[in-house]
Amino acid sequence: MSAYKVADAKNLIKLDAMENPYCWPEAIQQQWLETLKNSAINRYPDPEARILCDALRNSNRLPEESALLLGNGSDEIIQILLMALPQNASVIAPEPSFVMYKQIAQSLGLNYRGIPLLSDSFDLDLPAMLANINELQPALIFLAYPNNPTGNLFDAQAIKTIIASAPGLVVIDEAYAPFADSSFIDSLSDYNNLLVMRTVSKLGLAGLRLGYLIGPIALLEQLHKLRLPYNINCLTQVTAAFALNNADFLRQQTENIRQERSLVFNALQAIANIKPYSSSANFILFKTLGASADHVFNSLKQQGVLIKNLSRQGGVLENCLRVTVGKPEENQAFLKALQAALMLN
Repeated sequence: MSAYKVADAKNLIKLDAMENPYCWPEAIQQQWLETLKNSAINRYPDPEARILCDALRNSNRLPEESALLLGNGSDEIIQILLMALPQNASVIAPEPSFVMYKQIAQSLGLNYRGIPLLSDSFDLDLPAMLANINELQPALIFLAYPNNPTGNLFDAQAIKTIIASAPGLVVIDEAYAPFADSSFIDSLSDYNNLLVMRTVSKLGLAGLRLGYLIGPIALLEQLHKLRLPYNINCLTQVTAAFALNNADFLRQQTENIRQERSLVFNALQAIANIKPYSSSANFILFKTLGASADHVFNSLKQQGVLIKNLSRQGGVLENCLRVTVGKPEENQAFLKALQAALMLN
């Protein structure tokens, strides 16, 4: 195993971590600071985070029959889910996808198997998924929707087929839901083995480290037994609830990012020897056809722009790089640096 490494972005345009690049408006900041004054930081936080849960329910229009489990980021929820499985249980997920599915499963000694995506489209290989479900009888299946790092939405009917075929739980990871036009929240009542996982990180609250799981009450009651007490601190509870109850500015920022995503994608399409892949997230995966991805990555960094180099993972990601959609001026700096990097190759 290797540790999850985060690149040093000091003095660089940071386009490597799928963050919202925008700050809060001054008026919103002042209202938030007034709200924080009432935080009882000398006391333990509400263990049930009731005010925050109400805000999450309202903002996501959650069905009444669904329960919530909050985590210190989606990573803690993934850990709780995997800790709930019996020893030697099998876990499957498409690959490439979010690396923590594999990393946490293996650290817990579970039987993890990644099922390669179709190389030409990054779609699910449904026959392979179903064959592995039949062979392994997995206790849990992760499906990122949209997928990271490819950015695409898997075929919804294929996902429904997987849910219906799965002997255990299916977790739909909707971390990038603010940038997509599709969700499985409305399907929760149709299946007793379906869970939907979300986060506020991509919405613009990455520093809060707040993820949440939505699903049947009976299932989440069991998962709560593994949740550490007071895992959501009081400042996160107050800040996230405030932001969700005053979310118009976040929705506008999200729309700005979606518009910039289209502009960046079109610009990448116009660059020779670059193949961008359509994205429903706040990043774009692209392949360098006439140059080494390592060379392009290093050249961009030397020019002051940090993106994510995925080429070393190999397979379908060979010669692939991933850029987060930033502010207009950041995106233009990236595109200019990319063209310069390609000319120097």
